Amino acid sequence: MATMDFGGVMEEVVTREEMSLTRARSILKGEVVGILGYGPQGQGQGMNLKDNGIKVIIGQRKGGRGWQDAIQDGWVEGKNLFDNIADVVDRSTMIEYLLSDAGQKEQWPVVSAHLRQGQALCFSHGFSVVYREQTQVVPPPGVDVVLVAPKGAGRTVRANFLAGSGINSSFAVHQDATGHARERVIALGMAIGSGYLFPTTFENEVFSDLTGERGVLLGAIAGLMKAQYETLRAMGHTPSEAFNETVEEATQSLYPLMGKNGVDWMIASCSTTAQRGALDWSKRFEDAVRPVMSALYQSVRSGEETRRVLETCGAPDYRERLEAELDGWRNSEMWKAGATVRALRPENWAAPKSGVRQKSARGAKPSLQEKPAQKKNTAKQAKPGPKRKTANRPASRASQQKSASSRLSTAAKAGGKQKQGRKR
Repeated sequence: MATMDFGGVMEEVVTREEMSLTRARSILKGEVVGILGYGPQGQGQGMNLKDNGIKVIIGQRKGGRGWQDAIQDGWVEGKNLFDNIADVVDRSTMIEYLLSDAGQKEQWPVVSAHLRQGQALCFSHGFSVVYREQTQVVPPPGVDVVLVAPKGAGRTVRANFLAGSGINSSFAVHQDATGHARERVIALGMAIGSGYLFPTTFENEVFSDLTGERGVLLGAIAGLMKAQYETLRAMGHTPSEAFNETVEEATQSLYPLMGKNGVDWMIASCSTTAQRGALDWSKRFEDAVRPVMSALYQSVRSGEETRRVLETCGAPDYRERLEAELDGWRNSEMWKAGATVRALRPENWAAPKSGVRQKSARGAKPSLQEKPAQKKNTAKQAKPGPKRKTANRPASRASQQKSASSRLSTAAKAGGKQKQGRKR
């Protein structure tokens, strides 16, 4: 492994120099990787493994969204796609257990009954093994138990791979039954599309991951944005101004530059007024948030967060309740305003989203683009002339996701060979 300086602390990492894709393929040559669950991580990792020449089979409940995604991605029922988890475990030498955390608890009796000596049981999250008293997931002694955890969403794992980049991942060995667990997991980590790997433990992975999701990566940032937006609205600012100053400028301008160059560069590149404000107020926010972060970490470590996950996400009506919660965000003034702001981005003037009509400056008839990427081939071009903004309706969710994926791919190309992203 390579030794590198992380802020004055020397750590070991595995790069593509220590584990090339050629070597990873050689190590995995005789393996059959069975992926249980075709959600975001199962889809991203499975497709990357297949494209890298690894033999992969998929286990997914038939009739759901994951099954339809697998069919659309080219997996063939009865050949490399199966709706019986036990069949996949029987056919595999390495099993990637990528069901939801609640799903892993539910399906563990089936999986454990079919595990055999010499197999590798692979996780992308330490949840089930660390909180075994809640999940009852206790692997038998004859199998390797390992972890590869991409630091990004499954869609990012795939998008970075297609862009010729990679995603940072952690890895761990919980149980080495064969004497080759470390070699197998590092090879698997590179084959799923990792740019580099850093060692961790199952415990450290799940503690940091659950804290991050509830904190800066999702929960805290969503709450902070909501608080600022509502403060600006209460003080008389319009929805468009409040959203632009809270979300749009951050996500479209500052955060990408911060991710590429660091927060010191970002602050130094701003106006002196912005510099002073950021430096003065960051300490106040740090002091205000630190107690909340500490309480969050203790809630994660104690198992309280996992207890809530298993109780709520395992409930029969969870999907309906989740949709109701998401509707609260989706239908709020803030995020409705956000949909309009996103539709007014310059790239959306040039390529109207599905269902968005746009009239040219010279009075041409409105056109309805089904697939913006085919515009040059399918849509007649208006004569050259000045363009003007139009009040586009918010793009459909599918169109927004496609646009987001496109921007992510562009950012990956601009950011070099290794990019960090986010999971789930």
